[in-house]
Amino acid sequence: MVKLDPITEFREDHRKVRDRLLELIAALQSKDVVKARKILGKINVLVGPHFRYEEETLYPALRVLLGEHVDQLLKEHDGVIATARSCAELLEKDNLTDEESKQAAMAARSLLIHVSNCDGLSILSERLNKKELDNLGEKLAVARKSGVSLLDWAETIRNK
Repeated sequence: MVKLDPITEFREDHRKVRDRLLELIAALQSKDVVKARKILGKINVLVGPHFRYEEETLYPALRVLLGEHVDQLLKEHDGVIATARSCAELLEKDNLTDEESKQAAMAARSLLIHVSNCDGLSILSERLNKKELDNLGEKLAVARKSGVSLLDWAETIRNK
């Protein structure tokens, strides 16, 4: 297995999610439901392994530095998952009203805050030792290989 640099990969994931969220916001604002559905699908696939890695590996490793703040990060994930579910349900419709479009775009925009805040964990990760960083890289690779989407992971694995 190729060794991943967990910090570089983590930050690159955030860049990808940022860009997809900005695309999603634009699609929602223009009420392009088909395009928004496709973009949300891409986000779902990208974020599943990322969240799994964070919750199962990164957050426990950072608890030494962050203490109980890790619990707040988990609560933020709850909110992101709830927002993704709501957006997915909304995008099952063929058309969006002006209000639905506006609210969904605002919800997607709020997710950008989580992406930005979460990216700050990279600087803390730099304080971990080489063995811990190697473990993070291995676990990230495993999470990606499993390929479980965010909503599937949240429904079937996360809460068990």
